[in-house]
Amino acid sequence: MPEAAPAPTRAAIGAGEFDRDTAVTRREPGVYDIDLSAGWTIINAVNGGYLLAVLGRALADALPHPDPFTISAHYLTASQPGPAVIRTETVRTGRTLSTGQASLFQYDDQDREVERIRVLASYGDLATLPEDVRTTATPPAIPPAEQCFGPDDSPAPIPGSSAITDRLKLKLDPATLGWALGAPSGKGEMRAWFGLADGRDADPLSLLLAVDALPPTAFEIGLKGWVPTVELTVHVRHRPAPGPLRVSITTRNLAGGFLEEDAEVWDSADRLVAQSRQLARVRLG
Repeated sequence: MPEAAPAPTRAAIGAGEFDRDTAVTRREPGVYDIDLSAGWTIINAVNGGYLLAVLGRALADALPHPDPFTISAHYLTASQPGPAVIRTETVRTGRTLSTGQASLFQYDDQDREVERIRVLASYGDLATLPEDVRTTATPPAIPPAEQCFGPDDSPAPIPGSSAITDRLKLKLDPATLGWALGAPSGKGEMRAWFGLADGRDADPLSLLLAVDALPPTAFEIGLKGWVPTVELTVHVRHRPAPGPLRVSITTRNLAGGFLEEDAEVWDSADRLVAQSRQLARVRLG
């Protein structure tokens, strides 16, 4: 009788590809160095959720509390793979919450320092929160993962870099995939099962990536091309249970070349673990 195939190895939290590529090196108090990985690019840009996780990791080191409760980012200029420096500042520390700000800088072709992204965040300890939940929110209705589709199932590749898709385990709800078949629904919805390709379970920092890792809802509205984030705010509500996440994103209003995306992230225990809203620019015509 042939031996059973060995179970796939799962990366542990702290030892996965996401941890390696978001790791920062403290140069001195409040100053961190990082080499932004090209593995988290889509089309021609470094993914905004990856960037937010990078700054979130620096703030977790700089502040006395471990977990982001709320973090708001303004994306000022497009980041490129390669060296960057992060500068943090502690704004306030308290017993249950601490607040800090951070900016990421790179150098342009004239060797001038350029600010790429600036964030303001409040951190606490998710492990200390009470278990009481009173909510009208319900998990998104997504078919089982085996009935959903990933990037490898797309009939046409995304132009430019799609390196981030190799870092993720995405399975999109067929009801939100009309854009891939040339027949967008017009509803501005995107839903998917989400995980990291190396099997690493989610933690609060990877939730900052999850809210910005799906294809843009603009695709289901009938638009194409890059949808750059202008501002992104994430609320982390709970430390996620092991297992895949479900992500639901909706857009209700596109006006003046800008749209909002509201995201919810649910864990395997049916808990709402993160929420976000972002403002993004779209290219019309």
